[in-house]
Amino acid sequence: MVIGLDCAAPELLFDRWLDDLPNLKSLCRNGLYGPLRSCDPPITVPAWSVMMSSKSPGSLGVYGFRNRADYSYDRYAIANSLAIKEDRVWDILSRNGKRSIVIGVPGTYPPQPVNGFLIGDFLTPDTSCNYTYPPELKDEIARVVGEYIVDVRDFRSGNKTKILADIYEMTRKRFQVARHLLAKEEWDFFMMVEMGVDRIHHAFWDDMDPAHRLFKPGNPFENAIHDYYEEVDREIGTLLAFADDTTAVLVVSDHGAKRMDGGICVNEWLITNGYLSLAETPTSPLPLSKAKVDWTRTRAWGEGGYYARVFLNVAGREPKGTIAPDDYEKVREELAAGLKTIPGENGQEIGTKVFRPEELYKQVRGVPPDLIVYFGDLYWRSVGTVGGGEIQTFKNDTGPDGANHAENGI
Repeated sequence: MVIGLDCAAPELLFDRWLDDLPNLKSLCRNGLYGPLRSCDPPITVPAWSVMMSSKSPGSLGVYGFRNRADYSYDRYAIANSLAIKEDRVWDILSRNGKRSIVIGVPGTYPPQPVNGFLIGDFLTPDTSCNYTYPPELKDEIARVVGEYIVDVRDFRSGNKTKILADIYEMTRKRFQVARHLLAKEEWDFFMMVEMGVDRIHHAFWDDMDPAHRLFKPGNPFENAIHDYYEEVDREIGTLLAFADDTTAVLVVSDHGAKRMDGGICVNEWLITNGYLSLAETPTSPLPLSKAKVDWTRTRAWGEGGYYARVFLNVAGREPKGTIAPDDYEKVREELAAGLKTIPGENGQEIGTKVFRPEELYKQVRGVPPDLIVYFGDLYWRSVGTVGGGEIQTFKNDTGPDGANHAENGI
């Protein structure tokens, strides 16, 4: 039995609140526990598939939610289940006649056949589509919980009262479906992933953490994350009732969380430093994909997100490449050194880390970034928009967000 809590943070669960979480505390007391180092990058996609396949992001060829489909400038692909070419645990078990129940594990939509039951993940567009295996399972889910919630779509809307209510509703329905299947079906392997922990961290971390620049003591959501952890602990207790003395129980997360101090506008920095050239400067911030890039004068560009992916424009590789292959390593080294020097808003060093894919992975498949960048050791996110003119920002291009990902989960 594997219970996944996306983004669960060891600093909160083990260090601060364990005494308030009796079911998790019992598991810790009677077993082993500690921080679990995520993959690089510590992102939901690919981390859960890394965990379930024992393959690195490089071996999977998946470096985030959106990956370059080829070496053109505009073709990106969402890394759904079709992008995962390696066996995961339930695939191996199915071939060996074992039955699995798999609920909401990232990397499982669209659903693929399994010996048992599978409910797709948060990338499911909505429940009107085929998001289960077998397909008729979705009708059974509707009879059990009504409208099943695959994700809280607007967790960056800023409407915190609604976000909190939606997270609780999603969690309760997912655990209700889990109990229904555990009670009704035979199973050898059970796994579910609850996304609510991730969503509540992103939406409410600034309300909880006194070190966050937006924290206000006594705000109405100061205990929202703590209280939700208690709710999740109660729900976990209901699943443990289905585990006997021979059942191995794992509670795991794909990565942790930490406060977000701000954002680094990676493409603005690349423009300022002569790596990226626009044919026309936008009058207001917009995604790079909508800007007019002069690729004949561009040497590098970047993608935003919880970490930055930086790509070089290499002659013979990209359609309008400008970097001679013999100069590739020289330019990459120069660029990596420059990215590390980007300061915070007051000129302070922020401790940015820059990685080359071949340093992280034994195999590098697909179309990897040329550089993987953790701005401020992940206390700062990467902002990919152009047109704002600023390099440090406190505005998130995807909506309000108080947390970034951390390298250690549980």
